[in-house]
Amino acid sequence: MTENSYARAGVDTAAGDRAVELMKAAVKATHTPEVLGGVGGFAGLFDVSILKDFKRPLLATSTDGVGTKVAIAQALDKHDTIGQDLVGMVVDDIIVCGARPLFMTDYIACGKVFPERIAAIVKGIADACAATGTALVGGETAEHPGLLGVDDYDVAGAATGVVEADAMLGAEKVRNGDVVIAMESSGLHSNGYSLVRHILAQNKINYSDNSAEFGGVVGEVLLEPTRLYTGPLVELLADDKLGSAVHSLSHVTGGGIAANLARVLPVGSWVEVDRSTWSPSDVFRVLTSLSGESLESTEGTWNLGIGMFAVVQPDSASAIVAKLSLLGIPSWVVGMVSTASRDFTGFEQGAKGVDGGAVRLVGSYGSH
Repeated sequence: MTENSYARAGVDTAAGDRAVELMKAAVKATHTPEVLGGVGGFAGLFDVSILKDFKRPLLATSTDGVGTKVAIAQALDKHDTIGQDLVGMVVDDIIVCGARPLFMTDYIACGKVFPERIAAIVKGIADACAATGTALVGGETAEHPGLLGVDDYDVAGAATGVVEADAMLGAEKVRNGDVVIAMESSGLHSNGYSLVRHILAQNKINYSDNSAEFGGVVGEVLLEPTRLYTGPLVELLADDKLGSAVHSLSHVTGGGIAANLARVLPVGSWVEVDRSTWSPSDVFRVLTSLSGESLESTEGTWNLGIGMFAVVQPDSASAIVAKLSLLGIPSWVVGMVSTASRDFTGFEQGAKGVDGGAVRLVGSYGSH
């Protein structure tokens, strides 16, 4: 089949080449000396000679997408933030086990390649990779005419990091009396958008509507990019005094607040997260008001203002809160780990196949 006949089938390889040219500079800006071969190879190459300095290096890997948040980007024809969402969803899962990210690849499937659109998405990915110390070593853009609409696309990515075996974080390090620190989210991040879209549709609200309740154009507020925790957390874990005081981390994504924290607690332990220690932002309050539901009813869907948890030694909690805030992550104490015997009725126990601890949220949210 000739290139022209392929174009008649709806695949424009020339547009794909133009997209690569437009994104090349942004991708190259993420490359450290360990990256070999530049942009455009069949495979990305990364020199892992650094692993020789480890006693027992463990590779950590994660893959994810952005979900139906892409539908809002497509509706507004605004594609420069969705890439940060992708990096946050992938790389912030790697830091949870204490691993420093090394490199990432991305995949974009679309109905039709519009070079400027693809370049905008990839620039967002590249900028976020640079902010988290992650090299973007490769990717793929696939045109799927007839399967996806002309303006439809989806994004996915995968990343690899490394951690010294004895520095790996997890539930096994958590002890009775450890303090749970919450780190502020930037908004919805990239979870629960099917519910968001349902609520807006039920209330006949368009993404392009300017809403005083939402504080601006609805779709733009909902596209607020996912906060990136990896950079500050890498710095925290490298701190000679504070790094070893961090016992486990939890990325609050699908499954909500209690379930994700429960995954990084040991079996038999429990935490009561005090709602009064924070106030969910307007976007959560407006959406729950429109749906006729309470904030509490969405705790298993949205992060409600908490994007990451850290479980730490009690004598270091105040210093860690101060350090994170200095690094640009507003943080606060929300609870304490206990191993005392109790009735677990009303608690979330483990999640996603993990037999973890037990967590429930208590009290009422702070006034706004």
